[in-house]
Amino acid sequence: MPSFRQEKFLSLASSDLSDKSLEELKQTLRNQLKDGVHGFCASPYVEGQKPGDQLTEEQIRKRLEVLKPHTKWIRSFSTTEGNELIPKVAREMGIKTMVGAWLGDNPKTNAKEVANLIELVNEGLVDIAAVGNEVLYRGDLTVDELLEHIQEVKSKIQKKVPVGYVDAYYEFEDHPEVSEACDLILANCYPFWEGCPLEHSLLYMKEMYRIAKNAGKGKRVIITETGWPDQGTNLRGAVPSTENAIKYFINAQQWSKEENIELFYFSSFDESWKVGAEGDVGAFWGIWDKDERLKY
Repeated sequence: MPSFRQEKFLSLASSDLSDKSLEELKQTLRNQLKDGVHGFCASPYVEGQKPGDQLTEEQIRKRLEVLKPHTKWIRSFSTTEGNELIPKVAREMGIKTMVGAWLGDNPKTNAKEVANLIELVNEGLVDIAAVGNEVLYRGDLTVDELLEHIQEVKSKIQKKVPVGYVDAYYEFEDHPEVSEACDLILANCYPFWEGCPLEHSLLYMKEMYRIAKNAGKGKRVIITETGWPDQGTNLRGAVPSTENAIKYFINAQQWSKEENIELFYFSSFDESWKVGAEGDVGAFWGIWDKDERLKY
């Protein structure tokens, strides 16, 4: 007897969206947003702003009001320059928070970020504490320096909150001592940045997730970033387009829901400043545009 089941056909790869029109794809995405997704990366910088600029509570509140009907969690990336207001406003709105301390190559800034993260945890505003984001990938700190910051947070927080570190999924396999130090594995998984064509992207992300799971040796694994840009230059087989961005979102969210994968989508809003760091695709990862309008 063949073991064919219609609902399992190519289920490892993705849903078959090839026969859907662009308008049907947009409607599917809107339905998923209406049903709610696990998490979004919070994008607080409005047009003309960039990291280093001071954020206001008003602009944070405005953006979180957009996200509130659609998600249970938000992820923030820093605890200074107004970013420390994000978990406060989110808590008022009943949104759970993954709060990150942004670590770089400046010891003074790092110390302030870590101190503020500890304070936010102890104030009861943090559900998951993330000590650093892609520090090893960028080469800003050594493994030992990173571990010192992780241990400092774990030793000084007074709430029972899991503490981890965010990086590309493969860094946890390459640095088992970091995986060991973390309460959970916080993995960024981007098929786009590895040149993967859209039609294979979900399967590719599942392999990234598997590598992170293996590195965690049974620890909870969260996909802290994944996404697809809708404009910009191709990266080998990875092609930015409206259709591809929508299909990627649909497949990622369907997998997240079906397999109970905790996934934070990158990103919530377009941010123009990212063009400098990421090339011309950098400004076009949002589900909403820079003026908080739903793009799809």
